[in-house]
This record gives sequence, structure tokens and C-alpha cells, in this order.
Amino acid sequence: MDRLSPLDAAFLQIEDEDPSSSLAIASVAIAEGPAPAQTEFEGAVLARLAGIRRYRQKVRTVPFDLGPPAWVDDPAFDPPAHFGRVALPAPHDRAALSELVALLMGERLERDRPLWEFWVIEGLPDGRWAILSKLHHALADGLAATRLQTVLFGDAPADPDPGAEAADPGTVALLLDAAGSLLRTPWEQTRLVARELLHPNRLARRISDAARGLAALTSALLPASPSRLTGPLGRDRRYSTASVPLAEVKSVARAFDVTVNDVLLAAVTGGFRELLLQRGETPAADSVRSLVPVSVRTGTALDNEVSLLLPLLPVDLADPAQRLIRVHHRLASLKAGQEAAAGALLTATAAHEPFAPVAWAIRAAAHLPQRNIVTVTTNVRGPAEPLSALGRPIVEIYPYVPIALRVRVGVAMLSYAGQVTFGVTADADAVPDTEVLVKAIEREVQALRGAAR
Repeated sequence: MDRLSPLDAAFLQIEDEDPSSSLAIASVAIAEGPAPAQTEFEGAVLARLAGIRRYRQKVRTVPFDLGPPAWVDDPAFDPPAHFGRVALPAPHDRAALSELVALLMGERLERDRPLWEFWVIEGLPDGRWAILSKLHHALADGLAATRLQTVLFGDAPADPDPGAEAADPGTVALLLDAAGSLLRTPWEQTRLVARELLHPNRLARRISDAARGLAALTSALLPASPSRLTGPLGRDRRYSTASVPLAEVKSVARAFDVTVNDVLLAAVTGGFRELLLQRGETPAADSVRSLVPVSVRTGTALDNEVSLLLPLLPVDLADPAQRLIRVHHRLASLKAGQEAAAGALLTATAAHEPFAPVAWAIRAAAHLPQRNIVTVTTNVRGPAEPLSALGRPIVEIYPYVPIALRVRVGVAMLSYAGQVTFGVTADADAVPDTEVLVKAIEREVQALRGAAR
């Protein structure tokens, strides 16, 4: 039985416990016109996805959390129900598109069918149109979702999914399978321990790395300075985007001997500093701690294979170059401290534990009034070569990251065909000024470019 990992299932459980959140990720591909007919678009997408079984499966939960949810084939799969079409309202500009995307992403995906949707958005400026690709975070992480872009809009179709058919076994069979898994758990844990004991040097190194990583993670238990960037969320979202040339980002990275990710995160840091200042708040050293996903992916499956880093963003520093250097050193320190390895170990360990306590812990944590994490900032390397949709060139791709658990702002970064696009998602009531953030991010890149010269 194809069961969800604890991390995959966590996105469903968090959504269940947070009625204000919709935990779907998305991308918005801007294509040159004219837009295809709806039947033509649906046929082209379905032909590309034909080899991916997960797109025909839904989630089946196990009563009483005795086992993790499972992916089962949807006997009532209705492909047209997963496609929509809408015209961009006046004034048909980028702001109107952002508002429409926020509205569409605020609606939850229905759990009784496969967890994805596609929307064709007509009426963009210059005769262009857009494709909103929406799928639940339980289905894929950002890297897996981005790889789907090359399946949908690249030259080669998806590799066939070798998975066998997964008919819904029914409640009784699910309960029996879960009970059997519980009985096998102690033996499986013993076997894993015995296997590790055969390699004592490797085991010692792993224990040492895990201890250092867990120590680093515990530092994130300290709450950030109070600000209006954390707190309860409403149902409505704001969404804004900004784009900068990837060549400029790489030029800054070379000049300062840092990574592209360092530069992008420093630009986001400058954006948050400006946002706090314009709100009359003092940017302190502990004002903004970010959850930074780190890929630990080893395969190409649709699932979540990520760990995390939890750096404090140096919004207290006034100089852009100093902020970049501080970001670089903090990320390097967290990586050296094995923080991401510790996070990966926790999720891997959870996969070998009884599911019910893990699920209950996640649900309980969803109700805690956390002030530790202020934002999530995720950076995904997208396709370097231009893509096309039904022969129409795709000129831009905007990323979308959901928010939940009292985190009122999320920033997604995606590189595509020589551009880096920032997509900012925020709670509409608490953080309506997302344009301040994205404009400040653009200025920050230019300031760093000037410092690099």
C-alpha cells in the first residue's frame, strides 16, 4: 500500500487544524497568446500527465490515525472537474492577476478527489494568458512541483509511473493493514538498529551530527521579537510578485564569494527591514526568523523530501553588503552545525514510529501560539531553458507558497530562463502592504549590484 510519509501527511493535518489556511502550492506561467480552447488545453495537459499515477489518486485516511493515510486510485476520477477558466478582470494588469491568484489559491482543494487543479486565465496585457498550476503540498514539495513544469511544458513527456494499481481497499482492510504495521514496528526498529551497529564508525558520526544539529534547532525555540508579522491568520490572502535578472544576482554572488541563494535571501532580508521600518517597528536582531526549506531529494517521485534551516535574518543591519555577508555566515554556520541533517533525521525517524502519536503531536502543535518563526522563504531552481505551452512561449513563471500556523508572510523564489521571480503570499488583513516588500526586494538587489561594482 502506498502510504504518505509523516511529512506529506503533516500538510493535511495542519490544514485540518487551521481553518484559515489552504496548503496548496502553485506556479503561474505567463504565455504569449492567443489562449487555446479549453478542450485543447485539457487534452494537452492530460496527455502529459497520463504516465503519472498520483494525478489519478486521492487520499484515503485510516480511522483513529492507526496508520498514515494512503494514496488510492479514484474510481470516480473526472478530469474536467480539475480544470477551470476565468477572465482577468479590469484593469487587466499585474496587480489584477495577483489579486485573482490570491483568490483562487485561497480555496481549498477537495479531499474526495485528486489534489490538483489547472486554471487558464485569459485577458492579460499584450494578448497574453496564464496557467495556474495548483497542487496540494501533501502531493509534492517545491522541487518536485517545478520538475512537473518541464513535464507539462517541455519537449519530453513524463517517465511512466511504474506503480501498480491501488484500488481503495476499504475501511476494514485499512485497519487490518495498520494493525499489522503496528505489530511489525518493534521488529523493524530492532532490525534498523542492528544494521547500524554493523557500522560503528558511521553510527558514531551520525549520532554526533544529529546531536549538533538538534542543538542548533533548539535555538529556534526562542521567540522572535514581537511584531505584527506573526499572529492569527484570516481567510483572505494578498499576493505580489517581483522579478530581477538572474545574471545580476550571479554577478553579486561572484563579487562577494557567496551563493546565489545567499544573495536572494539577503534581498528578502532587506525587504523585511523596509517593511518593518515603514510600519514604524524597529528592526531588531531577532525580529525575523525564517524557515528555509532544504532539499534532501534523492529521487524523482512526487512527494516531500525536504529538511530545514532556521536562520535569523539580519534586518537590524542598515548596510546591504553587511546584511549579505551576515546571511552567508549564518547559513554556513547552520549547515556546518548539521541543522538540516537533524531535521531530516527527525522526519526519517517518524516514518518508523507508530503514526498516531506523530499525527496527534502535529495537530497539537498547530494550536500553539508560536512566535518563533516569522516567515518561510523557499528558493527553487527552475528550468534554465524557455518552455512553451501548446506552442505558445512561456515568458515568465511566478511561484506561490502557502502560509499557516501564525506565519503571516511567505516568500517563494523561482529562477526561470534568466530571471528570478519572487512571489510573496501574506495575510490580507495583517499584511496588506505586500507591494512594499516586493519593491524593497527589487531595490535591494540593485543596491547589492552597486556594492558589487
